[in-house]
Amino acid sequence: MEMDRNTIIGLVLIMVIFTVWQVMIAPSPEEIARQEQITDSLNRVEQLRIDEIADAPTAAPVDLSGLTDSARQARFSSSFGEFATAAAGERKDVLLENDLMKVTFDTKGGFIKQVELKTYFKITENEDGSENKLPLYLLEDEKNRFEYTLPVNGVSGSGIRTSDLYFTPTVEGKTLVMRAPTGNGGFFEQRYTLTDGTYLMDYDLRFEGLNSVLANNGSPISLQWDNYLDKIEKNSSYEANLSTMYFHEMDEGTDYCSCTSSDTEEIDEDVRLKWVAGSQQFFTSALLADNGFAPGATLTTEAYDVDSSEDLKKVSASLSIPVGGSNSEIVGMQLYVGPNEFDRLRDIGYEMSDVISFGWSFFGTINRWIIRPLFDFLSSFIGNMGIAILVLTLIVKLMVYPLTYKMLVSNVKMQLLKPELEKMKAKYKDDQQAQQVQQMKMYQEYGASPLGGCLPMVLQMPIWFALYRFFPASIAFRQENFLWANDLSTYDVLTKIPEWIPFLDGHLSLFAILWALTTVIYAYYNSMHMDYSSQPMMKYFQYVMPILFLGFFNSFASGLTAYLLFSNTFNIAQTIITKNFLIDHDKLKAKMDENKKKPKKKGGFSQRLQEALKEQQAQQAKQQANKKK
Repeated sequence: MEMDRNTIIGLVLIMVIFTVWQVMIAPSPEEIARQEQITDSLNRVEQLRIDEIADAPTAAPVDLSGLTDSARQARFSSSFGEFATAAAGERKDVLLENDLMKVTFDTKGGFIKQVELKTYFKITENEDGSENKLPLYLLEDEKNRFEYTLPVNGVSGSGIRTSDLYFTPTVEGKTLVMRAPTGNGGFFEQRYTLTDGTYLMDYDLRFEGLNSVLANNGSPISLQWDNYLDKIEKNSSYEANLSTMYFHEMDEGTDYCSCTSSDTEEIDEDVRLKWVAGSQQFFTSALLADNGFAPGATLTTEAYDVDSSEDLKKVSASLSIPVGGSNSEIVGMQLYVGPNEFDRLRDIGYEMSDVISFGWSFFGTINRWIIRPLFDFLSSFIGNMGIAILVLTLIVKLMVYPLTYKMLVSNVKMQLLKPELEKMKAKYKDDQQAQQVQQMKMYQEYGASPLGGCLPMVLQMPIWFALYRFFPASIAFRQENFLWANDLSTYDVLTKIPEWIPFLDGHLSLFAILWALTTVIYAYYNSMHMDYSSQPMMKYFQYVMPILFLGFFNSFASGLTAYLLFSNTFNIAQTIITKNFLIDHDKLKAKMDENKKKPKKKGGFSQRLQEALKEQQAQQAKQQANKKK
């Protein structure tokens, strides 16, 4: 009984830790109020911008056939200054591509309109359960904004927005040059260059002949980047919890806005950022500055109700681009728009791989430098990631088997000691305190320990917690099939069920169900020889626990539930084989009897515990005697 009691205690602790973890990451009432205030503020700002745009001068295409540069200058100079010649033009798409992606640019604003990743796809599900394989686009939302504010002489307010300018495109191989000319022969240029084999593109700004055009010459240029993240993955709720705005301080390291709620991070005026990135579960859009951005920035994540919103989240960055003020100047940057592949992001440098949600704690370190390399090694010669998970489970079990063997020996000792414990309990059947004292004494005499089975479980807990973050964050498992699961990075579906059934999110996961069943089988096998007469509730709780956890794992990554299923299967096999074929019960019993005859050392935890129980027993006896008087 004692061995199983401690196993159950260990499982209860796991459940408590999971519960506490969920409570800790949940926002407090104060945080919720703050998040609502932030959201209201953002909505007001957005409305003000909409109103401002409505009142702004119209930059719609006009018929330019009879409109000379001088006429155009006269027509738009009050609103655009020297950039009046770029205030009207033809809006069109320009395509640039390499072997990995197709990038579509908009000549109005000169920014990226959408990026199609050639080797990745978005899967949508029909009502009948069938799937559609669609192209995967990033930066595709029409509400997106990527615009500079140029303070121009003669123009009131903060300046003109580049999103209102028409850029003249020139394609040179895999390089696209976008220019917005000025009336004095200068121009503002955005140059994009793609290279085969990478999602990282060079992005340079060129200020030519603008030192007399720009007001406050030499001051930083403002950049506003708003990116509405699309729902790409099957489990939008979990995808939202892994999506936010990351940023890297040049002297400090990587940080991020809240992943679970709306949040704003104000960067100090003396802090320079190296990069900012709007990252979701498996894909990232990042902007890196060769020499860092100018000090000060505002990073924002705006959370939505994923059940009612067409967008996953909105991530924004308000940045300042350092400009020296010379007559000809180039600001070097890079854009990364692609998958969260660890090695690819790590090669960029500046801790770019931190956008992958492996975790920031000790468990994140395990994921990055132990589990990830191990899976990379296994996948190099194993074609199926499900088989790789099975092999990983086997490796973990073999590593901890020496401790598992000791646990099972301890379990058998408790089983062999059961007849003696029953005799003792019959002798002291009316005295629970005496039973406890004699029980601890017998453990010490026979060399048995009710805690002997806890260590293997404790040692495996860091692996469990690490894998909890690893499978949903590692793109290696995205849309990887195994058995009935079509995507190991999200839940598998045995069948659809009504949405009103609580905790199950409208489906049943077969991996999660099998995990629960094998957990019950493992608990039943271990408790076959246990005595629950004094604590009958303990017998039933070990069967209730897997059912409680079923609601948690039902919507989790099937890679993890597959691992837990394999782990349970190996546990059952190890237990049956070790107990029945590797442990000699007769020899172990003889060793226990021999150990009982040996003189025992005084002191130690067991001795102190016995003395404490005896003292408690004496006090209770004294209290009962006083009551009789």
